[in-house]
This record gives sequence, C-alpha cells and structure tokens, in this order.
Amino acid sequence: MKKIITPPELAPPRGFNHGFLCEGGKTLFLAGQDAGDETGNIVCHGDIVGQYEQVVKNLQAVCVEAGGTLQDIVKMNIYVSDAKMYTDHLKELSLVHRNYFGKHYPATALFEITGFYQEHNLVEIEGIAYLD
Repeated sequence: MKKIITPPELAPPRGFNHGFLCEGGKTLFLAGQDAGDETGNIVCHGDIVGQYEQVVKNLQAVCVEAGGTLQDIVKMNIYVSDAKMYTDHLKELSLVHRNYFGKHYPATALFEITGFYQEHNLVEIEGIAYLD
C-alpha cells in the first residue's frame, strides 16, 4: 500500500509530493542514474532535456528489471550541474516527466552540485521505489 502524504500546514505540492507512506511490499533503492547509454557514454552533450530523458529511461530499466514501473518510485533526488538551466527548461522537462511518469509525482528534492563523475553529464537522479 502506498499513501500520498500532504500535510495541510505545507504549501500544496506542484510537480512532486511531500511524502509517501508505504506498508508491505518490497523496497528498491535506485542508484544515481546519469545520461549514459548502454555503453556508458553520456548522450546529448549540452542538452539537459535530452539527458533528462536518458536518465528517466535508465531509471525505468532498473524498475522494470526489478518487476516494477516508474510509478513505483516514491522518492527521487535530482542532481543538476546548473539549476538555472534546469528551471529555464522546466516546461520541456515536465513534458518528458509526464510522458514517462504520467501524473505520478514522487517525493522529490533538487540539488545543484559542482560536478559529476562523467564530464559532460548535466543531470543525475537517484531514488527509492516501493513495489507492491
């Protein structure tokens, strides 16, 4: 069972949820996924939207392999090299998100960091999924 938690004393969430309460089932911990393709090479250099889509595809592959879907992700941490670039492309990023997640919004945090392991990477996402 997954229940979305939205405390009345917090602002209504937009594009994320404040929390999920999960009981029973299995927990899947998703390692940080970058914009690497099947050979590990970063795709879409300089294109945060294209890289975000590759990251989501990588998360989806892990979820499916474990017997779940992207809609099972209850927590995501998004790491970006440039928060302004991320917010400047928020509309396009939201379209990619909805294309893969539908109307499902995990509890999410966004962090701007100084660098990634792979030089041309712009975004990485790690998370937790709850499989019923």
